[in-house]
Amino acid sequence: MKAGQRLWTRDELLLAINLYCKLPFGQMHKGNPAIIQLAGLLDRTPSSVALKLVNFASLDPSLGRAGMSNASHLDRQVWQEFYADWSGKALESEQLLAAAKHLTLDEVAAAEEPLPPVPVGRVKEQLVQVRVNQQFFRKMVMAAYDNTCCITGLRQPALLVAGHIKPWAVDVANRLNPRNGLALNALHDRAFELGLFTIRPKDYVIEVAAVVRTGSRPDAHAAGALLGQFHGQGLRLPAKPRFLPDPELLAWHRDKWLGAA
Repeated sequence: MKAGQRLWTRDELLLAINLYCKLPFGQMHKGNPAIIQLAGLLDRTPSSVALKLVNFASLDPSLGRAGMSNASHLDRQVWQEFYADWSGKALESEQLLAAAKHLTLDEVAAAEEPLPPVPVGRVKEQLVQVRVNQQFFRKMVMAAYDNTCCITGLRQPALLVAGHIKPWAVDVANRLNPRNGLALNALHDRAFELGLFTIRPKDYVIEVAAVVRTGSRPDAHAAGALLGQFHGQGLRLPAKPRFLPDPELLAWHRDKWLGAA
């Protein structure tokens, strides 16, 4: 460490990982306004924050860059904590970020989507935490796919959903795992939930259900036009292989629906 520099704390590293997850891969540079903002909150230079994000990229197993890291022991420790507990550490980092901005978690949640009227107390606290985690998941998935539908290529964020491969209610451990997410337009997100198409784990090829392709449903013509054209095509994957869909989770979805399809 150079003279005059100070060591990063665990809380600062959690905030840096929080930003790493939300930024598209090619935007981790000192001129990015989000990096400049975090640097101001931490009283650090944008260059130092950008370098820390690069260090985290070297630890990210989804990028396969092992051995290329200048990360410290604490960097590795905090990264492993985050990666092993997406929900818990995402919420903790969002709480730290809110505090750094002199906001409450309630204000953070409501800033992006107003909360329905809820009695003050534990119920509202739980709802706020769920909302904050859902917003964090969406930002991660949208950043990974550069705000692009992985089926159609649609680039209208307002029309896109951060869909789960293995549903929120089914797999608690992977609720906020970005590799359990797909950027989809709302129509194809619903079709995926219903098993009208699935994705082959070994090569990310789209497989549309036979009932849609063969016209054995009353709505088959419309469904075929909207879905059938994508059968056999490859998924539009992130430009950088960060947070690629987990093959094991895709296999779960395929096994659940392929027989029924």
